[in-house]
Amino acid sequence: MEGKEEDVRVGANKFSERQPIGTAAQGDDKDYKEPPPAPLFEPGELCSWSFYRAGIAEFIATFLFLYVSVLTVMGVVRADSKCSTVGIQGIAWAFGGMIFALVYCTAGISGGHINPAVTFGLFLARKLSLTRAVYYMVMQCLGAICGAGVVKGFEKGRYNSLGGGANVVNAGYTKGDGLGAEIVGTFVLVYTVFSATDAKRNARDSHVPILAPLPIGFAVFLVHLATIPITGTGINPARSLGAAIIYNKDHAWDDHWIFWVGPFIGAALAALYHQVVIRAIPFKSK
Repeated sequence: MEGKEEDVRVGANKFSERQPIGTAAQGDDKDYKEPPPAPLFEPGELCSWSFYRAGIAEFIATFLFLYVSVLTVMGVVRADSKCSTVGIQGIAWAFGGMIFALVYCTAGISGGHINPAVTFGLFLARKLSLTRAVYYMVMQCLGAICGAGVVKGFEKGRYNSLGGGANVVNAGYTKGDGLGAEIVGTFVLVYTVFSATDAKRNARDSHVPILAPLPIGFAVFLVHLATIPITGTGINPARSLGAAIIYNKDHAWDDHWIFWVGPFIGAALAALYHQVVIRAIPFKSK
């Protein structure tokens, strides 16, 4: 009996009944150290093949993202009846599903940003250098332009008549409505990115890195369901720019600023909220 009592005591100590939750769980982890902030400029990156490989991965991922998503939009708009197509839900699944797949494929190479707003938010949180952030944004925009261009090649004359998948503020909504929808939608996305890729959470929960693309893709899906009726859902300046350049009609450019200003404000707010409120990094003792 003595041995059994000892086992019970050891078991109780090893598997405590009350596990810390919330901020109580954010104590000092033995296997975790806060990574140092990325330098503003890192010239050494320019001599590394991994730097250019990451940019190429962002280009290809954004190219594929625009190709599948805009082609899906074209199919829905072209139909006489939305009931005969995948509809708004199908468009949302195309955007969210592609982000899920592409983040999974590229996360280990470039981080799987596929969105200048995500890159901007991570830059503000000092997760990457200004050099890498600008390079990523340029490659993302180039990939988006090429992806939309391939869709136009498939659709030919119908592309312009179907709107080219360009983001505009829809009838019945003001520019302020569109800007607010883009800010909140991008906040949801970038906050999800921060939470799903949090380094301390990864150290504590080994399953988190594997599952990270799923909540990110699902966030994109949900935001599209909510805001397609308002702006067609941008939340990704590269996606909006690529479609606008290939479509190239005045009414697409009239509202285009919304799809840069809104996502960048939303990304900045998400970075601020996660780093200052959730992680409380500025208040941690050095």
